Amino acid sequence: MSIDPSLKIKNALMRHRNVLTRAERIDKLKDEERWSEGDSLLGLPKVAHRKSHAGRKDAEDTAKEVATEVIAETETSEKE
Repeated sequence: MSIDPSLKIKNALMRHRNVLTRAERIDKLKDEERWSEGDSLLGLPKVAHRKSHAGRKDAEDTAKEVATEVIAETETSEKE
């Protein structure tokens, strides 16, 4: 029995994975210049793969943004 298409999760493999494939590990090692073409494919060194939180904002950052917006609004209303 197959799963209904409406129940499938789109981009299921786009999420963060803790384990990299061998090709992904080799690409990371090449970027770090720790692997060259002549090296063995077996026994690769460990590669750190961390999830980045680039889109997150701290509570302090959002408070600062709100404060600057309020200050800008009051300055424009005083000029009028």
